[in-house]
Amino acid sequence: MKINKFFMGGALILAGVVYLIASSTQANAEYFMTVDELIADGDNAYGKSLRLSGAVIGDTVQYDPETLTLTFEIAHVTGDNKEIERQGGLALVLFQAVNDPTRQRVKIQYVGPKPDLLRSEAQAIVTGKLNEDGVFIAEELLLKCPTRYDEAVPEQAASN
Repeated sequence: MKINKFFMGGALILAGVVYLIASSTQANAEYFMTVDELIADGDNAYGKSLRLSGAVIGDTVQYDPETLTLTFEIAHVTGDNKEIERQGGLALVLFQAVNDPTRQRVKIQYVGPKPDLLRSEAQAIVTGKLNEDGVFIAEELLLKCPTRYDEAVPEQAASN
């Protein structure tokens, strides 16, 4: 009888731990999406914690230094690294995305200091939520400017 009580107690504790892990994981889940996937998801995307990637469209960047509010648009870029390499690399894919008026776009709003790497053709990865106005409210903003890193590599190699 004592052994059965231990097994029952252990099973209940294990079930509780599994439940806590599962509920915590679902509550903190972030979905990584491209601009096309976000737009295709429509109303289902509102209010979800998302990570979104796209190419910064330089002429849409607006910054208010008084409120630290930054707004800009990003254009769709594929999330498939093999496809990016097949198309000629990230710099070329970002260039094409920014200069293609038929690409879908999403407006991003971020409150914080304006990053130095924020320029046209930079890859933006934003974490946040889409509001019902269709504006993506970013809580985190990461930028990658592939041409800057491509240019820096030969200089670094020459100095060694």
